[in-house]
Amino acid sequence: MRKVVIAGKAVKAGQRTTINIPVARLYTHAEMNMPAHVLRGKKEGPSLFVCAGIHGDEILGVEIVRRLLKLKKLRDIRGTLIAVPVVNVYGFLDQSRYSPDRRDLNRFFPGSEKGSLTSQLANIFMTEVVANCTHGIDLHTASNHRINLPHVRARVDDPENLRLAVAFGAPVVLNANRHEGSLRSAVEDKGIPMLVYEAGEALRFDEVGIRVGIRGILAIMRAIGMLPAGPHAKSRIEPVVAQSSVWARAPISGIFHSKVALGSKIMRGSNLGIIADPFGENEVDITSPESGIVIGRLNLPLVHSGDALFHIACVPRLTQVTKTLEAFYEVFDPVPSEKSPALSGTPE
Repeated sequence: MRKVVIAGKAVKAGQRTTINIPVARLYTHAEMNMPAHVLRGKKEGPSLFVCAGIHGDEILGVEIVRRLLKLKKLRDIRGTLIAVPVVNVYGFLDQSRYSPDRRDLNRFFPGSEKGSLTSQLANIFMTEVVANCTHGIDLHTASNHRINLPHVRARVDDPENLRLAVAFGAPVVLNANRHEGSLRSAVEDKGIPMLVYEAGEALRFDEVGIRVGIRGILAIMRAIGMLPAGPHAKSRIEPVVAQSSVWARAPISGIFHSKVALGSKIMRGSNLGIIADPFGENEVDITSPESGIVIGRLNLPLVHSGDALFHIACVPRLTQVTKTLEAFYEVFDPVPSEKSPALSGTPE
């Protein structure tokens, strides 16, 4: 079997352990570590990393990893699972998207051993985690004051990435351009298939996003042969595959009122909401620049001209959207307490 060595510690077949990967100390001289939970099966197989918290305020993925590791079925895996619930440990402590040097970690991969603090952290993750893996899943949420419909971002022009993105089972797969310095870009440069899962909002838990994430990770583990095929294949959701996306932006500054919910299917030119001044004397409609499905939305009602309000996955054939959402609703029952059409269900 291939060797798995993290922070100088070898993990043997059949072993399950948590390894604290050392990173730069705090200025109080307190030690800082990036915890990684490693689970090796007794039989050879793929090596998958699942990480969250690259942005320290995106805590949804941390909960996904926590629940994932409690599942008994992981005892039967082939290969190796490396779960890192918090990559940006500094930002997580401060409940901040950024590192202490005010840099976005997801723009500094693959990093450098002698660079900035953020660059060093990126280098450590690539060296200790990615170097041991054949596949990867990175868990994210929307940035502050925004919320995302559960969806997967991947290179759909790559057959293997597309196969895995569809297998994940989120309602939308978005063909997302690579950003220079992102983890996905650095991992794909090494020839490793990787998905980015987006759901929910910063500093909040979203039960739907959590359950879809857990179910999706298990589906990927089955798709790459880490877990045996389960009895849920018939309930697998065939997602809408969007080649591109656009933002509907605020035409003026003012108070934002949304008329469409997350997950709504919309036609080009349809009304998405209004922006009004504080006196009620002037109201301007927000119209959709394209047809598709709303996968992201601003929650903050106070906006400036040009602010991004709705993220729309472009899908010309809306009949496909209808079928996918109906299938999604069949798997996940509505949660009455949610304002958006978020859906809950028991993960596999």
